[in-house]
Amino acid sequence: MPFITVYTTNKNLAEAKKIANSLLKQKLIACANFFPIKNMYWWKGKIENDNEVVSILKTRKENWNKVKNQIKKLHSYEVPCIEKFNVSANKDYENWIIKSTKK
Repeated sequence: MPFITVYTTNKNLAEAKKIANSLLKQKLIACANFFPIKNMYWWKGKIENDNEVVSILKTRKENWNKVKNQIKKLHSYEVPCIEKFNVSANKDYENWIIKSTKK
């Protein structure tokens, strides 16, 4: 059963949880993990240094567009990072992802 992991960065834990909670309530994701990170990147002609929170969201492959659009709608960044990874896992976990989400 194909499913995906969606990786996105957020300005803080509150924003990450707000987005994940919305996706969970709509059953668009099965779960979310949060990790604090430090990063450097180009933005508007200069190098920035920031602290952010990464969200790793698990869902079925066919929910990609809905998840992506909901993140864009709720995210505070002008250009949010929203990446999709096709993944596989043990059968029991994959079944749980499918049962915990809807199309």
